[in-house]
Amino acid sequence: MNPILIERISKSYKGKKGQRIQALSELTLEVKPGEILGVLGPNGAGKSTTIKILTGQIPPDSGTVEILGAMAGSMQARSAFGYLPENPAFYDFLTPREYLHLVGAAFAMSVDRIKSESDRVLALLDLQTDSDRPLRGFSKGMVQRLGLAQALLHDPDLFIWDEPMSGLDPMGRALVKGLMLELKRRGKTIFFSTHVTADVEAVCDRVAVIVGGRLQALNDVQEILADGIEGYQVQILNPSAELAARFSASEDNGVMTELYVSREALPGFLDLASRGGEDIRLIEPRRRNLEQFFLDIVSRNQR
Repeated sequence: MNPILIERISKSYKGKKGQRIQALSELTLEVKPGEILGVLGPNGAGKSTTIKILTGQIPPDSGTVEILGAMAGSMQARSAFGYLPENPAFYDFLTPREYLHLVGAAFAMSVDRIKSESDRVLALLDLQTDSDRPLRGFSKGMVQRLGLAQALLHDPDLFIWDEPMSGLDPMGRALVKGLMLELKRRGKTIFFSTHVTADVEAVCDRVAVIVGGRLQALNDVQEILADGIEGYQVQILNPSAELAARFSASEDNGVMTELYVSREALPGFLDLASRGGEDIRLIEPRRRNLEQFFLDIVSRNQR
């Protein structure tokens, strides 16, 4: 069973001047068990609308959504995932531990389990030392980490997160990326939206690109990166005259020479280097990254 199954959903809104705004059009997407799927899109692409439909906050105009086999919005579906909204907001007079108790009670967790799971998620998100002080004094990053903590509290198999790394400093981003990979290792499934292509490269199995309310691409991240290789930077110690003549050097300090070898020329280069007994120290791909892949899709759509 796929944790998320979206079939041909559409959604429109009434704009400020009374016109209809089409937020989603015939979106179809499935999320596989145990994968991390990142959703990229420019502002207004339909990412948050999709997440609101998944979590049962709004219904689609047409189409269907299933969460672990249950219809989105049903009690069965709502209890099956951990949700982080785009801008989490909590009662600022509560402490993190008090708020987590409130969340645990909503999921019908026992008092003992709420305590043990609260200790676990507060430690995971590095909030132990602040667990008993009111949230009104928390920074944006600390509130974001508490939002992730409450999503983890009942230990579901599926997580739906809207911009999970928003407002986090580099240490916080690294913490959350590590957490996502650990959840994947445990067999959990994560569906999240983001604007940051580097985050998708770091943790995702697949990426979905939504532009103008439509799914424009759904690809394996590693395949995108492999297909984006344009050539290679090669570091070689004292290359032969023949090799240096055929491949121009981008840098040469008299001992170590750096050559650029196109993707098509690499087999011939390696054959020549092998026959000449060349001392190759490094071969590093130069590739078009995920950001360029995303920008190309957006550009094509705009044209």
